[in-house]
Amino acid sequence: MISGNRDIDRPLGRDDRPKKPKRHGFFTSERIALSLAAIAVLGVSTAVSLRDRPFRSPAAIAITEPVEQTVAETTTPEPATDAPQQGAPNASITRLGPKEPDENGTPENGVIVIRDPSAVGQHPRLAHLPDRALIEESETGPLPVRDAGGRRPFDVYARAWSGARGARIAIIIGGLGLSQTTTQEAIETLRPEITLAFAPSGNSLGRWMQTARKEGHEIVLQVPMEPFGYPSPNPGRNTLTVDASPAENLTRLRWALSRITNYTGIMNYMGGRFTAEAEPMDEIMAELGQRGLMYVDDGTSARSVAQDLALQEGVPFAASDVLIDPTGNNRRPDRGEILKKLDELERISRARGFAIGTGSAFDETIETVAEWAAEVSARGIELVPISALAADPQPR
Repeated sequence: MISGNRDIDRPLGRDDRPKKPKRHGFFTSERIALSLAAIAVLGVSTAVSLRDRPFRSPAAIAITEPVEQTVAETTTPEPATDAPQQGAPNASITRLGPKEPDENGTPENGVIVIRDPSAVGQHPRLAHLPDRALIEESETGPLPVRDAGGRRPFDVYARAWSGARGARIAIIIGGLGLSQTTTQEAIETLRPEITLAFAPSGNSLGRWMQTARKEGHEIVLQVPMEPFGYPSPNPGRNTLTVDASPAENLTRLRWALSRITNYTGIMNYMGGRFTAEAEPMDEIMAELGQRGLMYVDDGTSARSVAQDLALQEGVPFAASDVLIDPTGNNRRPDRGEILKKLDELERISRARGFAIGTGSAFDETIETVAEWAAEVSARGIELVPISALAADPQPR
């Protein structure tokens, strides 16, 4: 029998058995260092994961290439060369002219500024709160104003969008604030990309503004303007009229502007006669330009002079292409007719790249637009806020 003990075969003086490692204790210097590093990494990761999403501010990348086409120095923007065409997204490349000449009299090269449209505006959680730096207190209430750094309500209160170059449609639903039930239905039913327009004579406007902004909607303010045949068709209280003095119209405009906050601009309510008159319209545009607001033309009057005057005064401008719910003879809009108008908007957007539609807060309009909006993205069309399609003479 062979014994299991093989020590007898091992040479004398030699021990081939593996040596057990010496124990130095659990808390070695190496283990302590590794533990401290792991704790530090875990702490940093936890802090980053729990941190609130940072506020997003407009970001610009300056490409210091010489501009081939310089812009002559002028005190008034030149829409033909400087202003982006209507419908150009805010993400477009903006070409700036030369700066002031240096001490040798040589102008510096211009730069190309690329701006991210998704970085414009308030943090979504704070969209319902007015920016105090953009408010001027008045006897009638808070008025929108540029801040000391030149920021405009048009920039700050604009809803972010993708900046994509595909087919885009903006829709404005107006007349909100007049009916509590309809206003609530519009805010809750319509997609947040759809812009809402409030009437200054509405009720509980501050509350509705906050509710709409919390739901993600961009908002504009409708301002009553004199129609043909006034006062038989009467837009309402403090209507801007052709025969009123400039001071009277400014007082009426400022009353309307002070009714709510957090809007990007105004849109005419009626106003066929007023918008056709250059002198009173220019006074209104000058006020909007100073305050940093957009002007939206509802597109119902072919005689409107709003576009040229807006660009001259540095006012972002947009005009409606289609009234999606036309009415007449006290007849409410028909669902089939609304769908035909929405189809027309789609055709325009595919052909031109963008389209703008306006409508009123009828139950039929809200219901039909809500159903259409739920499907239009699947057809390759992006819904955007109205500010995304405004021609802006001043780069953001």
